[in-house]
Amino acid sequence: MKYLLVFFFAFTINSLAQNNRIVLGEKYAKEELDNALVKKDRYNLIDQNELIIKSGDSAIKIAESILFDIFGKSNIEEQKPYENYLINNYWVVLGTLPKGSKGGTFLIIIDAKTAQVLKITHGK
Repeated sequence: MKYLLVFFFAFTINSLAQNNRIVLGEKYAKEELDNALVKKDRYNLIDQNELIIKSGDSAIKIAESILFDIFGKSNIEEQKPYENYLINNYWVVLGTLPKGSKGGTFLIIIDAKTAQVLKITHGK
């Protein structure tokens, strides 16, 4: 048993030394999620009166990361240049098509204060 504990300790130290990072783990992440869901305003640096997505470039980066996973990177990038508008604290990001093209484009609406996605669509 003693040798097993020494091996485990040595293995753990070696693992931490190899990647040089301390990992808090899934249990900690779950506890933080549970606390955040119960106490939404406690210890939160986000002021819901301020925009956390302040620029069109940031809105596009967020939109792309979501849309690439859903519709494919090449499909979404073919719809550049994108349109993006901040309207009443919501980012509306749309794809474009070349003139004379047939088909549809994506539309995504993101709350600029919370980064919550309100709508995602893609025309055909």
